[in-house]
Amino acid sequence: MSGFISSSIARKVAMALSALFLIFFLIIHLAVNITSIFSETLFNDLSHFMGTNPLVQFALQPVLIFGVVFHFVMGFILELKNKKATVVKYAKDNGAANSTWTSRNMIYSGLVILAFIVLHFVDFWIPELNVKYVHGDMSGMLEGTQNFRYFEELQHKFVNPARVAAYVVSFVLLGLHLAHGFQSAFQSMGFNNKYTKTVKTLGKAYSIAIPAGFIIVAVFHFLNH
Repeated sequence: MSGFISSSIARKVAMALSALFLIFFLIIHLAVNITSIFSETLFNDLSHFMGTNPLVQFALQPVLIFGVVFHFVMGFILELKNKKATVVKYAKDNGAANSTWTSRNMIYSGLVILAFIVLHFVDFWIPELNVKYVHGDMSGMLEGTQNFRYFEELQHKFVNPARVAAYVVSFVLLGLHLAHGFQSAFQSMGFNNKYTKTVKTLGKAYSIAIPAGFIIVAVFHFLNH
């Protein structure tokens, strides 16, 4: 029994660490993307740096991909184990009284976010790999110009209203996911009791600000392409 408890705690801590890593990554990702609203040059320069810096490309990027995969796999494992361990089916009686809708449906919001990540990879990451490593173009320049291509590529992705709508819906669900996940991650790491109120406040602010920022970027480029 103690082995099961310790392994369960270890899984929750590992899940929390991967969540905290992704929470930090989202801040960096939004910080770069938000510059595209007010400075094409700055966005291009930052994108080129992130896309060609060896430390980012060959150290941080693999860690990020591993973190994303690990977080979702571990999340599904924990969800399945929790369902198996639950004897009383709260969904039909007092589930809403004991937990929020978001906390009870993290696996579903997670699946939508995972689908969005696949779309995001298809839109940006895979084409970037194709340009740099298949075609061998590390310059980051638009063909026949001296201008970086990143800003134009970003705008091009947000021309289609259906794609913009998919991004917006995904970010709304990301916000719901973060609203529970932020607090849960810190709680698993022991930041509760006297820190609970602060963590809740930070979690609410984060779960609103980060998705809202990404939505603003998508809608801005859709309206200004």
